[in-house]
Amino acid sequence: MATYDQAERLRGVRYDVRGPNMVEAQAMEARGERILKLNIGNLAPFGFQAPESMLRSLVENLVTAEGYSDSRGIFSARTAVMNYYQSHGLAVDVDQVWLGNGVSELISMVLQSMINPGDEILIPAPDYPLWTAQTTLSGGVAVHYLSDETAGWVPDLADMRSKITERTRAIVIINPNNPTGAVYPAGHLQAIIDMAREHNLVLFSDEIYEKIIYHGAHTHTATLAGTDVLTLTFSGLSKAYRACGWRAGWVVVTGPLHKAESFLEGLTLLANMRMCPNVPAQHAIQTALGGYQSIDDLVKPGGRLYDQLQLAAELLNEIPGISCVPAKAALYLFPRLDHAVYEIADDEAWALDLLRKQKLLVGHGTGFNWPHPDHFRLVALPEEELLREGIRRLAAHLETLR
Repeated sequence: MATYDQAERLRGVRYDVRGPNMVEAQAMEARGERILKLNIGNLAPFGFQAPESMLRSLVENLVTAEGYSDSRGIFSARTAVMNYYQSHGLAVDVDQVWLGNGVSELISMVLQSMINPGDEILIPAPDYPLWTAQTTLSGGVAVHYLSDETAGWVPDLADMRSKITERTRAIVIINPNNPTGAVYPAGHLQAIIDMAREHNLVLFSDEIYEKIIYHGAHTHTATLAGTDVLTLTFSGLSKAYRACGWRAGWVVVTGPLHKAESFLEGLTLLANMRMCPNVPAQHAIQTALGGYQSIDDLVKPGGRLYDQLQLAAELLNEIPGISCVPAKAALYLFPRLDHAVYEIADDEAWALDLLRKQKLLVGHGTGFNWPHPDHFRLVALPEEELLREGIRRLAAHLETLR
């Protein structure tokens, strides 16, 4: 009998954040089991809500949001994004802003617009795995440069330089970083920019967690890159504004635009083909960027996000055989499992065993393209009591493996 197989271009494409272990968790829930999910940075299920001012902007504009918008997004929202980056010292015009159905869609559009088969994209290890998956789906080759855990998970510049070849087209920077919570110092960013300038590479700067900072300061890559390094800056409403489901993101293109006319034509073509971004959610962008920044209350000492990330790191470091670099930003921790204590050869299988025995779902480290089965990602979004319970279950499971 004939079979209907998936397209060959999907070979090697993985997105384990929502992979087989999550499918198993859903099957367990269908049987009536209750799963504590610490695998996805979805804020709403943990009680984080979008600001009411954004909700009002969305609701009040619903009657005028029934039709398509400009394929790049509504003018007022793109202007708000432009103004935001101008206030941070970046020379940008409204025509350099594209809105999308979240950063995820824009990553796909940008890579499809630029990448030819066999082109190489430098992506951090560990990474947000959508970058690797979309690079592969676009016909490119994801080449992972290492991040240095001993230095707070900043990119290993020597390793990055060693991975550059004649096929390299771009460098992906995820700052603040998912899954490690690292914030890259300005000097480190400048070294990467200089590398890109030397080799005529494009910079893709994923800055979706730019406002969720606990320690240090975030620097927009584009503000350091100048006018001669093509830089694409990605951000949106999902995380800092607790609106994951609204799917409202943007990309800002800066640098030598006169050299990127063909690429921008391709990006515009893809924007036209998807008709437009989610129109109702676009109306919340101006309100979000121009209004009171309620995220500031959550990320300072005493704020829920700050306190939970610190608590989770402390509790994890108390477990024998676990070491965890405290997060400086974002919503996650990326702890290390000491191989001398836990002989784990397959971390996906380990995470599945944890799910089945303790009803706790976390992300295994190789799912974030870390090369060794000795890390996992934990989402620190539940309130303290539930967070303590999750880490207690983890400790109980690990105790059986020591």
